[in-house]
Amino acid sequence: MSSRRTTAIAGSLVATSFSAVMILSFTASADDQGPGSNKGGKVIDEAPAGVELTTLLPEKISVDNSSQETDITATVKNEGTKDSGKIRLLVVGFDGLTVKGVEGCSAIEKSGLPEGANSGFNCAIDNLPAGESKSYAVDATYDLSKAGKICLPVQTSDGKKTYWQQGPVPFGTTNPSPDAPATPLLLGTDNKPVAPGADELPKTGLARDVLPLGAAGTTLIAAGAAGLWWSQRRPRRAQEG
Repeated sequence: MSSRRTTAIAGSLVATSFSAVMILSFTASADDQGPGSNKGGKVIDEAPAGVELTTLLPEKISVDNSSQETDITATVKNEGTKDSGKIRLLVVGFDGLTVKGVEGCSAIEKSGLPEGANSGFNCAIDNLPAGESKSYAVDATYDLSKAGKICLPVQTSDGKKTYWQQGPVPFGTTNPSPDAPATPLLLGTDNKPVAPGADELPKTGLARDVLPLGAAGTTLIAAGAAGLWWSQRRPRRAQEG
């Protein structure tokens, strides 16, 4: 075998191995959201005897720095001994985190969102058997120049009771990487916004982003009290009924 042919084969093998490594690495990073966590979750209303509902969010997500797109898996679990009956899971975004779609779920009208929320979806569940869980693929965008939060309430099908609510809990990073292809964010971490690029022209006069940034503080305060949103509506519904 000539040295030229040997070199060509060796080069081909190296290229093939490199491609395989790249594919495996991409697959692992795309699917690896870490173990699920119920961080930021709490019981709001007592569930029926034998029903124990909780939710899980990934411990880490990755935001594409070009498109701002990210994928999140939202899971609802029944850790009790009895079936849940009809319930619903809501997936609600705040501030920099906007929920664009949830597989199999319907969008919540803006008038039905809590104060400070920018988007939300309603996932109706006919029944969640004891010991089982149901996961939803969430398509979202994350504006890394802001903080971002997500909230997962589990309610009765009519929304009059909230058995469990996770959040609003933040995803964020204290070490932004604007020059990287993607930015990893951790659950329960307040986001440190990415600074403007060095090549950005200086702004003069009243900057356009002054109002959104000023409103962000109010939004975060409202997001922190979002648990009151559902409880405040229950008395009204009761009166209306």
